[in-house]
Amino acid sequence: MKAIRIYEFGEPEVMKLEETARPKPASDEVLVKTYASGVNIVDCGIRRGGNDILRPYLKLPLTLGWDAAGIIEEVGAEITGFQKGDKVYGIPNFPGDGSYAEYFVAKATSVAIKPQNLTFTEAAGVPLAGTTAWVGVVDYGKIQPGQKILIHGAAGGVGSLAIQIAKAKGAYVIGTASSHNLAFLKELGADEAIDYRSQPWEKILKDIDVIFDASPVRDNETRLNFVHVLRQGGILVCSQLDFPYAEDVKAALAAKQATGELVRFQTYDSLKEMATMIEDGKLKVTISKVYPLEQVAEAHRENEAGHVRGKLVLEIIKD
Repeated sequence: MKAIRIYEFGEPEVMKLEETARPKPASDEVLVKTYASGVNIVDCGIRRGGNDILRPYLKLPLTLGWDAAGIIEEVGAEITGFQKGDKVYGIPNFPGDGSYAEYFVAKATSVAIKPQNLTFTEAAGVPLAGTTAWVGVVDYGKIQPGQKILIHGAAGGVGSLAIQIAKAKGAYVIGTASSHNLAFLKELGADEAIDYRSQPWEKILKDIDVIFDASPVRDNETRLNFVHVLRQGGILVCSQLDFPYAEDVKAALAAKQATGELVRFQTYDSLKEMATMIEDGKLKVTISKVYPLEQVAEAHRENEAGHVRGKLVLEIIKD
């Protein structure tokens, strides 16, 4: 099969398109014929060698890609919930043989039936970003109807889904983005859209119940500002697992009796819930651009340049 493999860490040029053996599913796994694969900022980070948390798990050579949609080709001996021919979306085994390839394997628990009203290309933009958003808003954020939530970096793949999940849960949603994305946030359902460059949100906002930082930027001063606008007993959730809370941020959280969390896991059951929301018209995915597999380096360069609206996707098979 064709796959994008890396044999060394570095710039986009280390990704090579080559023929490699098709993976075989274990007894609790499914083999999926890949139609499309999402491109995430974590892919770029792993291509560069990961961080202190990820690095011990990265064994070269490897295939990138942890966001995909396709059709089940084979099921493991223990699998009863899926069969060959099922159209699914989900998260391939991490780390291992990822979805920048014509086939990938995944634990059966980390895939779900694809939303019927999405193409494979659209569906591939949901799994990793969506489960991260779900953890930030629902599992850690514990959002409740009527609560105010601030979503920072709200125009990206994670943030754009987080807005809609929070809105579906009945929250009052405030999103930050650059000026050209403010209308986009309103289209997604944000009650307020703030230009983080020109509007001092840390002075405008107060008594926020939940803050979810979906931005890829690591900045301690911004985290201190988050705590400043939180209410007493509020919740701060940040998506940057490799950037622990500094001592001054911990002290500020403690002074407000607030909780600070880092997104440490994905809840794959949320794939089923998001599929229902998508089919009900409560959640939509925004695909910024679609690249053929051969142009994966260009996709990575665009992703690393920042300010992508929604998701970038690699198309392996046209649907």
